[in-house]
Amino acid sequence: MLIKIGEFDCTECWDGVYYKKLANYPSITEWEIQTVLDFENYEKQNGRDCFIEADFDILKAIEDYKKTYESGMRVNVPEKITECVACPKYKGCMTDYVCHTAPVENAVSIFKCGSLQAPTKWRRVSASALKAEGRNAANDPEDYFDYVMFTWGNCQAGDRLVMERKKKRFPTEADLSVDFTPGVRFFFKYDKIISHPNTTFEGVLPLKIKEEIILSDWVDTIIIPSVEREAFETIIPHELESRIFYLDNDCKDIWSWSEKVYEFVKNRER
Repeated sequence: MLIKIGEFDCTECWDGVYYKKLANYPSITEWEIQTVLDFENYEKQNGRDCFIEADFDILKAIEDYKKTYESGMRVNVPEKITECVACPKYKGCMTDYVCHTAPVENAVSIFKCGSLQAPTKWRRVSASALKAEGRNAANDPEDYFDYVMFTWGNCQAGDRLVMERKKKRFPTEADLSVDFTPGVRFFFKYDKIISHPNTTFEGVLPLKIKEEIILSDWVDTIIIPSVEREAFETIIPHELESRIFYLDNDCKDIWSWSEKVYEFVKNRER
């Protein structure tokens, strides 16, 4: 795996390359170094060596920090991460919540089984078969499919992926605005979910969790588009009823929907 550190649109892993964007290039923070080392550590645990391509000063800063990282000391996540500044309001990722977004039809089954499950467990398909599917556009390795993935709470990436799966192609501007149909969002408090025994930090996502997460034990808030209320009202488990909310999609696009949902979750009374 190749790790490229520089000025990119955002941080992402695509076809064997981890593109690491720095918030204030060429300066690199301890948090950013930690994510690079998390990625390298995860990849090595799965039999893949990494090579880092970066400026000399960045490489030296990473090497100097390795002893601290290897001691087990971890840097707390910043309140806001500005590696990606695409969202109109926040200009960065707010880190108080993480989120998993599911298509409506999948969410129905999720409530019936009571947990979010990794693709290999959910679909009962081998990791090798999932890797070979055309929908694996990023050419993710097999082990990636053993995990439930999360975005930061105010991110639109989960709903974008739902639209991509629905349309079976990359979404157009219309798909993400006038034709946008939200999925069901499952929100978790970051400072709680990091204590899940199967939590893994792999440097790209906020975190991912191996195999499954029992909703009644971990989920904080679940947002369902109001138009889908009828499909869910009779199947919601009693222990989740107080955490379910239906919101109208009266938004102009995926960005304003993401903002509306995140603000509701953050400010709701508990």
